[in-house]
Amino acid sequence: MIRSILGNIVAALLAMLAAMPAAGQDYPTKPIRVVIGFSAGSGVDVSARIIAQKLNERWGQPVIVDNRPGAGGTIAAGIVANANPDGYTLISISASHVITPTLYSKLPYDTLKDFAGITTTVSLPNVLVVSPSLGVKSVKELIALAKAKPGQLLFSSGGVGSGTHFAAELFKSLAAIDVNHVPFKGIPEALTETMTGRVQFTMSPVSNVLPQAKAGKVVALAVAPASRVAVLPDVPTLAEAGVAGYRWDTWFGVLTPAKTPRAIVKKLNQEIARILVQPDVKERWNAMGAEAIPIAPEAFDRYIAEQVTLIAKLAKAANVKAE
Repeated sequence: MIRSILGNIVAALLAMLAAMPAAGQDYPTKPIRVVIGFSAGSGVDVSARIIAQKLNERWGQPVIVDNRPGAGGTIAAGIVANANPDGYTLISISASHVITPTLYSKLPYDTLKDFAGITTTVSLPNVLVVSPSLGVKSVKELIALAKAKPGQLLFSSGGVGSGTHFAAELFKSLAAIDVNHVPFKGIPEALTETMTGRVQFTMSPVSNVLPQAKAGKVVALAVAPASRVAVLPDVPTLAEAGVAGYRWDTWFGVLTPAKTPRAIVKKLNQEIARILVQPDVKERWNAMGAEAIPIAPEAFDRYIAEQVTLIAKLAKAANVKAE
């Protein structure tokens, strides 16, 4: 009888092992949903839509982008964490995904345990911009104005705990200025409020800033990375502009629920990595000021864990707290 039971167990295991490669080979057989925790038009949304279009062309299955903005991307992340781990629900994340565990003591998911990394996709520099009506032309002038009017200047972000929030809070801390945060549901809304002058400045992805800066609707004062950005060659880095030690890198990536079959994870990784470096796609990244940064699923999982630890230290030093 024991032999019979063991035989049944072995048979079941062999069937499961045989089915795992098949899952990857057959995938996808139905529409794929890509959930995004920010508004349409944000950098993470635009990059995801480029990838979704290419996946649709490659596989002949609809790839539907589902925007669920709010709470720094945690609403969308909660949806995906609880989705069926079959590879048909993905999430396109920004760097805010590794910030929220520090800001919120209670999340509807575990950042490290409830997701499987597929790949990072692109890095997209943030730009410090001000309203033209403010009359400020440099970072030094903005800091001087903020110190002359403590507590009076406002800055917008794409939501509490978003990458744009953290980037601005880091600027606030290192520049030692007293300014107030006004969060919005997404980056486009935050940028619009700066253009109108209802808030005085924001940190926004270069893809959102470029058309508005060219049209004179915002003034670009500095970029957040360690080096200058090719599409804004005359705009200094924040460190060059006098904010010593400032550096903030914005990146996007794709996750799926934990326990998604590895064959499917690897297939998604390989396909998205291939898409990211296609000549026509690279042209679109260049136009956005972005750079493709595909990595292996295991490397992405490790990177997220490292970033969660790093951000916790930076948040404490910069006194970044959820509101």
